[in-house]
Amino acid sequence: MGYDKATRADRVRHVLDLVELSGFEKKFPWQLSGGMQQRASIARALAFDADLLLMDEPFGALDEIVRDHLNEQLLQLWMRTNKTICFVTHSIPEAVYLSTKIVVMSPRPGRITDVIDSPLPKERPLEIRDSAQFIEIAHRVRAGLRAGHGDLA
Repeated sequence: MGYDKATRADRVRHVLDLVELSGFEKKFPWQLSGGMQQRASIARALAFDADLLLMDEPFGALDEIVRDHLNEQLLQLWMRTNKTICFVTHSIPEAVYLSTKIVVMSPRPGRITDVIDSPLPKERPLEIRDSAQFIEIAHRVRAGLRAGHGDLA
């Protein structure tokens, strides 16, 4: 990107701090936990300072506890950076928890079956997943998925 060495080092320090990986600069990916590896991937994307961050199933292979923690951290990161994040997931609760706008798609051929503007507040504790409003949105997402599967509904 044409940055001098000092600027690159500053950017690396900044993004590692954003994803809570300060102190792990010299570690290889295999020396990090799965959750830390995902945060390192996010840091690499943030280092380019792109306007849009595309995340395609980034937490799919993680256990539920780590996934919940990373979902919370991703929301905090979004609030700190104000980046637009396009997050692809097959998890309805994850989609509802992380999104301000949920685009529900059908399988092959991929078509949009519903677009839902989330009324949930920007700051969301994990406990919001037990609220009636959260469950109502999740039901609408599920209905959109079923509509996209045609005869499978």
